[in-house]
Amino acid sequence: MTNTPRFEEQEPLSDAQIEELRQILISRRDKIIRFEDESIEADREGKEMAFPDEVDLATAEWDRTVEHRMRGRETALLKKIEKALVLLDEGNYGECVSCGNYIGYKRLVARPEATLCIECKEEQERIEKNFQKARRIDNPFPFK
Repeated sequence: MTNTPRFEEQEPLSDAQIEELRQILISRRDKIIRFEDESIEADREGKEMAFPDEVDLATAEWDRTVEHRMRGRETALLKKIEKALVLLDEGNYGECVSCGNYIGYKRLVARPEATLCIECKEEQERIEKNFQKARRIDNPFPFK
């Protein structure tokens, strides 16, 4: 028997695990939608407010910018969650879209919208890191 590291479980998810993960995904989706609704309402209220000076106005604008950035991230996460729910309905949830191996239950509990197994995700991150390094070396002054 060889001692090869095993990052992922080698068995498909049980029906109970799938249902648990479905509930986690639905809960996260609902939380994001509520957050978006609340932040849109806060934007409306903030636009109606009068600010006594430029500092207060600048602070409010900064807060709004941060809110919009967070909303953008949440929207991207919402798309991933919706994709995971579709995979659940199609019966393909828990399979790596890159290599076809099973994604481990522990990984899916931590990140239920994951579509890559640990090995493929690590490889993707290595490629991205090397690409960023190469880009910095090849073109240190992109505006020249």
